[in-house]
Amino acid sequence: MSTGISNYRTSVLGWNVFDDIFNSMPNTWVQRTTEGYPVADIYRDDSGNTVMEFALAGFKKENLHVEVLPEKMEIHVSSDSHGDEETPNFKSRRIARRAFHKTYVNYDNNLDLKSVKAEFKDGLLRLEVPPRPEAEPFRIGIK
Repeated sequence: MSTGISNYRTSVLGWNVFDDIFNSMPNTWVQRTTEGYPVADIYRDDSGNTVMEFALAGFKKENLHVEVLPEKMEIHVSSDSHGDEETPNFKSRRIARRAFHKTYVNYDNNLDLKSVKAEFKDGLLRLEVPPRPEAEPFRIGIK
């Protein structure tokens, strides 16, 4: 929200009202990466791919699930548990089960969800999603 004389802008509703409405709208990719568990980072690499990284220390690859639904433009990342059930003292442990389920939606439909690559190494789950070829910018000649 903007305050102060240097940021003052006039409008019918007033910018403070507009800023409040705009800031209250959910930004699904950002909101879901900054809230809850696990910690996630989403960015674009030098090749133009969207990279999703999840900090999952203590998880085993077998307990992680990545489901891609291209027709719904969604990627689901989840874990029902992190493997503690196999340890002998599981019932006596007080460490919380870290099950989670996250859904990411490609509202812009600019990613090639059929070409997602996933890698899990040293507690980091990394998904790489290339852009759709038709979504990449290109130049045209002027006649």
